[in-house]
Amino acid sequence: MKHWYAMRSHPHKEDALNQQLVRKEIESFYPRIRVSPVNPRSRKIRPYFPGYLFVNIDIDEVGMSELNYMPYGTGLVSFGGEPAVIPDNLINAIRERVVEIEQAGGELFDRLKTGDPVQIQQGPFEGYEAIFDTRISGTQRVKVLLQLLNSRASIPIEMDAGSIKKISPKKRK
Repeated sequence: MKHWYAMRSHPHKEDALNQQLVRKEIESFYPRIRVSPVNPRSRKIRPYFPGYLFVNIDIDEVGMSELNYMPYGTGLVSFGGEPAVIPDNLINAIRERVVEIEQAGGELFDRLKTGDPVQIQQGPFEGYEAIFDTRISGTQRVKVLLQLLNSRASIPIEMDAGSIKKISPKKRK
């Protein structure tokens, strides 16, 4: 009987492991999300669960050794020597969440809401804090409100989404 299992990959080898599974005609689910990295040369699509992907298999049919010794993989996630079964409803919930994140415009936009404090990571205002205002539709750009010293007015600034980072409440000065 087929069940979903989590499979570990070598660091940063999720794509290669997924290709191995496709070649062996093993059903896999490799959730990825779009990100807006600060470094423009960084990957723009990243695994939702770095180091893991999911396989839907009948272990008796495929065999544990096939999975444990697959290139780029380190085997199934197991507890007490038994592979852990992932419920179908959890796989479906992950699929839905990945779709929601994509519809929001990627991971950065999924985490940001109007009014969230952000820090500008690059450009002429690097190091300044601002307030996230909005995503500019159809682009990877955002509008933030920058409060200048000795001014009560905020200045709207447009910039690349990868130029800002949400400030956690704990890190605020």
